Parts: sequence; structure tokens; C-alpha cells
Amino acid sequence: MNKVSVIGSGAMGTGIAQIAATHGHEVTLYDNNEDALNRAGSRLEKIMNRLVEKGRLTEEDATAILSRIELTSELGRVEDSDMVVEAIIENLDIKKQVFRKIENLVSEECILATNTSSLSIASIASACEHRGRVVGLHFFNPAPLMPLVEIIPAITTDAKWVDTLRQLMLDWGKAPAVAKDTPGFIVNRVARPFYSEAIRIYEEGMAEPETIDQAMKDLGFRMGPFELMDFIGHDVNYTVTETVFKEFYFDPRYKPSFSQKRLVEAGLLGRKSGRGFYDYDEGAEKPTPDTDPKLAKKITSRILAMLINEAVDALYLRVASKEDLDIAMTKGVNYPKGLLKWADELGLDHVLNQLEDLQEEYGEDRYRPSVLLKRMSNDNVKFYS
Repeated sequence: MNKVSVIGSGAMGTGIAQIAATHGHEVTLYDNNEDALNRAGSRLEKIMNRLVEKGRLTEEDATAILSRIELTSELGRVEDSDMVVEAIIENLDIKKQVFRKIENLVSEECILATNTSSLSIASIASACEHRGRVVGLHFFNPAPLMPLVEIIPAITTDAKWVDTLRQLMLDWGKAPAVAKDTPGFIVNRVARPFYSEAIRIYEEGMAEPETIDQAMKDLGFRMGPFELMDFIGHDVNYTVTETVFKEFYFDPRYKPSFSQKRLVEAGLLGRKSGRGFYDYDEGAEKPTPDTDPKLAKKITSRILAMLINEAVDALYLRVASKEDLDIAMTKGVNYPKGLLKWADELGLDHVLNQLEDLQEEYGEDRYRPSVLLKRMSNDNVKFYS
């Protein structure tokens, strides 16, 4: 593969272009907005200068990488590409329009990839005449630093392109994980309880955000759920939760929260607005967490049981292999352990008992244990021998 084109010069598109150019590909970075292209060019120059200053690149290497990236507002410049990666707004109709245009410009052997984080790959591919070469290729932000890339074939995708992209991602130093074309793929599906169950615990009055965050960090997570939601932005995080909820036909496991919805409605989006669950004003007092170990145990056990159950159910429904599920959560969202390996350590009986206790207490389908968890617990087997 020689030439890679990227559609969209935002942070994600620019990051993907940087990765491809760093690994020797000729890159065309397209955007119909000249100002956005200029910002992308400035961003790339700053990144290269920073890498040189840190000793991670020589000046010669940085110059060579930049020379391999062509910035253009002419879509026709993608015509000789071996792969085109679309990284634009999460709008299905707009993506379809772009794919129709691209298909008429490139050869039939050119891979057409979409960096969507939540939209159906099959729906995007339906816009194309040659659907076999359309595939999901979901990078995580910031793309040059985050190792995980989810590869998502649609039901119409030719299997050979999945193998090609897995090897390409390995060549790029990434950790690829293949996922079924279902809502949220792996990470945005399996990670939902990290946020939703934490909010539920807070809404019940069991603990405040700072206490829940501290408990999860003490368990090995780099950020607590409320810190992470504030960092991501509630407009983004809530939208993903709402999308997954709707796409799963309103399954109560993915039900959004009113607490987060009200933050979005009030424009309290987290760090970028100065306030979310926490106040980021310069003089704001940082809340002190309750460090009661019994409370921390209740918090972590409940959230972790829900996370494990989601991962087990994803395996049961063949969303991904057990290896790819664990790779996705450790490499994509920096979980301290793969959830299926964690389940083995805790004991499947232990996890199942927690979920059954929650379901009995609340009487909600939200806490229903996965069929696979029940079966494996009854058979006394583990995910990894």
C-alpha cells in the first residue's frame, strides 16, 4: 500500500494522516474548508517540532514526514489512493454523500474506510456500488498516541480486506481488534456501565462523584468515571449513550441518566465549559472524597460487575473474540486489566452472585446476568485456562 488519503482535517483526520505519513505512506489530507486545512497544517508542524524537541524524531525525519502529506481542498486528488479513510462529522447522510463521490474517483481495489465511532458500517456501505471494500476503521483520540484501532466489517465487506487492515495496523504499531457491526462496536458498548452505573450510584445518594472517582482510581483506573465524562465532554458522552440506547431498541442496560442530560441542557459540558460534575474555575475548592473502604468496595464491586457482564455478553453475541475484547478495553480506554481476565480472577460465581443480588434488589432488567456468564459459572469454567 502506497498512498493513503484522509477525508476531514479535524483532530482525528490530522492524526490519522500523521500516522500514515510517519510509516512511509504518501498522504493526501482533504478538507473542503481552507481554514481547517491551514489549522491542520499548523498543527502538524507544531507536533513535528515538539517530537524533535523531545528527541523522538530527527529534524530530517520530521521534514520527511511533513513532505509526504499533501493538504488539498480538491477531492479529485484522492483518485490514485490505495486506501481512503473518512474522518468527518458523525452524520450518516453526509458520510453517504462523501462515499458516493469517493467511489467514483478511486479504483475498485481501493479500500474505503470510515472512522465512525457509532454509525452502522452497513448503512454507510449501502451508498456504494462496490460495497465489499467498505469497512469501519475506528481510531481513538489522540490517534497517534492511542494504540487501539477497531476494525469493523459490514455484512457486505470482503473478508480479505479485514486481514489486510489488521496487518496494516500492526505495521503502523497499532493494536487492532475486529468487531461486529453492532451499536458501539466494542469500546463504546462495553464501557457504558463505567459511566451509567457510576451515575446511578450517585443519583441514589450512595456516594458523591469524588468518592466514586477515587474508589475506581484506587482499583487501577487512570481516571474516575466523572472525571472522564467531564474530560470527554457531556455533549459527546451523553450522545453516545443515547445513541447506543436507541440502537439497542431501548434496552434498559444502556439507559441514559437525567443527571447527565440536565448538564448537557444547561451547557455544563465539563472541562471545556468550565463546569460539569466538577467546577473547574480557578478558585474552585476541590471536593474531598470519602475514603471508607467498605463504601469503596460497594462502589467498585457494583461497577466492575456491570462492566464484566457487558464484556461477557459481547462475547456471547459474537461481537468480538475474547482476546479482542480484552485488547480493546486495555488499549482503547486504558483499563487496568482485560474484563474477561478480571472475571476469571474474581471468579465467575462471584460476579454472577453480585448481578443476581442487584437484579433481585432493584427488580430491573438492567442488572440481568448474561446467559454466557450463567452457563460458564454452572460449568465451573474460565475464559482463559
